Amino acid sequence: MRNILKLPGKIYRFIFYGPVFWFTMRIIPFTRAVYYTRGNESGITFANWFYQKVLGINRSCYWPVHFTSTVRSPNNIYVGIDAAPGVSPGCYIQAVGKIYIGDYTQIAPNVGILSSNHFMLDVRRHVPGVVRIGAYCRIGMGSIIHPGVTLGDFTTVAAGSIVTKSFPNGYCVISGNPASIVADYSGIESIKEKFIRYRNINEYNGYIPHSKFEEFRAKRLHV
Repeated sequence: MRNILKLPGKIYRFIFYGPVFWFTMRIIPFTRAVYYTRGNESGITFANWFYQKVLGINRSCYWPVHFTSTVRSPNNIYVGIDAAPGVSPGCYIQAVGKIYIGDYTQIAPNVGILSSNHFMLDVRRHVPGVVRIGAYCRIGMGSIIHPGVTLGDFTTVAAGSIVTKSFPNGYCVISGNPASIVADYSGIESIKEKFIRYRNINEYNGYIPHSKFEEFRAKRLHV
């Protein structure tokens, strides 16, 4: 009886995670990113691909985005290798201004990244800014990044932080409302050398092979 109850799960795993599934993902051109990014921190799942490419939810984004996340003006967003703002559930990425996300930066659920504010004297108007987040950063759950903020490489933003100013030197942990430094290694070379700049075997900017990304960027993006 127990084996019978396990049967649907086994069938599901065979269909969606078995060798036939991965072979199919690899040979079909528009699903190859699912195959080549599997196992990456921001790898493209079949569910991401299906919601975006088939159902059309967040279709205009060139990187994987969860169906519960919202992205405004994706053409104003630069997404680095294995980075995917909004791939976690419940994020709000507003790029009325411009947003740059560095390589291998990971963003947790329910994060807000805002690149513009409403003009105080006329709330119908936006005042655009620029948000720059470096490489190998971690943005914790429920954090909010305000317009004009720059975060250097290896910045960790603790969960629930409200980031209103820049920390361009990186190599630090910031936390709180407003966020401030709670651990700073930016001036200690012996520790900075220990931060690992890993690389994926197959490098993709979202759905796009990194080798083709600059061509795509020149044609489609405003960043």
